[in-house]
Amino acid sequence: MSSGGVVAGTARVRGAGSWADHRHPVQCIVPPYMLEAIIASGSEAQRRAALEVLRRSDLLRQQRALAQAQPRLDLESMAPSVDAHSSRRVRRTYDARHGDSLPGVLARGESDGPTGDPAVDEAHDGAGATWDLYWQEYKRNSLDDRGKIIDQTVHYGERFDNAFWNGEQMVYGDGDGEIFARFTIDVDIIAHELTHGVTQYEANLRYWYQSGALNESFSDVFASLVKQRLLGQEAAQADWLIGAGVLLGDQYALRSLKAPGTAYVHHPALGTDPQPATMDGYRELPAWDDNGGVHINSGIPNHAFYLAAMELGGQAWRKAGLIWYRALCNELDANANFLRAAQATVRVARAEFGAGSVEERAVTKAWPGVKVL
Repeated sequence: MSSGGVVAGTARVRGAGSWADHRHPVQCIVPPYMLEAIIASGSEAQRRAALEVLRRSDLLRQQRALAQAQPRLDLESMAPSVDAHSSRRVRRTYDARHGDSLPGVLARGESDGPTGDPAVDEAHDGAGATWDLYWQEYKRNSLDDRGKIIDQTVHYGERFDNAFWNGEQMVYGDGDGEIFARFTIDVDIIAHELTHGVTQYEANLRYWYQSGALNESFSDVFASLVKQRLLGQEAAQADWLIGAGVLLGDQYALRSLKAPGTAYVHHPALGTDPQPATMDGYRELPAWDDNGGVHINSGIPNHAFYLAAMELGGQAWRKAGLIWYRALCNELDANANFLRAAQATVRVARAEFGAGSVEERAVTKAWPGVKVL
């Protein structure tokens, strides 16, 4: 979902954010161009819901900026040491009860069974599936690799059409029931937003232009891998869609790694998916518009990962996923662009699997496929 205001600054919605939102991002799953489309073409109730998302997102960004400006205690030096390589999954899922106070009322802890509330149980189980991928496949101990408690809040606001990572925890709206369903319905949405936390603790990619598009792309990549692993799918079996359940209606999703630009076509309120699959369609937007196009242009590195995974075949999280994970953690910095990401993944493939290996060749072939290399 999305940093700095997935729903922050736009040219057409006054007060929706500013060019500086990349400094204090609130990363959401629904991008600003979808909200703009709803405001332009939706019903009165749908427009009100979209404007409320923009209003709350801007408020959350300001709150995060204020919180980050406060002096902080060095809690790590005060806490007992943690073995980063011992399994330690701890989840807390809260209920905002349609308010906006976070985290809300505790609804389910790590050792608790299902509650019967679909939003609570989906969020809790989806966080577990995400934690499992990172620990069992990459030996990563939670989002920060130090056993961070995964806090999540459901039932945020009234008809709230988004889900977001605010730098500390996940938050999910219930959707308006007309365009969007509840935002816990897709495990890939949960994994996408939690992966923003992983990125925050690793490369900490700045949330604008190509570094921001990479930030979004890493979240989509690992979101798809969490879903595929949960379903036991190989690359060729997967749909490679993000948010196939949350966007109501047949044959609609938020994004497609397989075919960017086709996730939704001629949607009555949203129009057609604007993502490009290659650099031929790259859109250099102003900084105040989707933070320079972080959601639109993320389709390009998304498709590069898809091409690499399909070339390798099998279970995509084992080889292609490992390469992308190592690149995020060990090779990239906050200002990385598409070219540097391409070069980093090629280096990692060579280091992990050997020069001239099938894995290196697959990655080397994928990036020219989207016209980055």
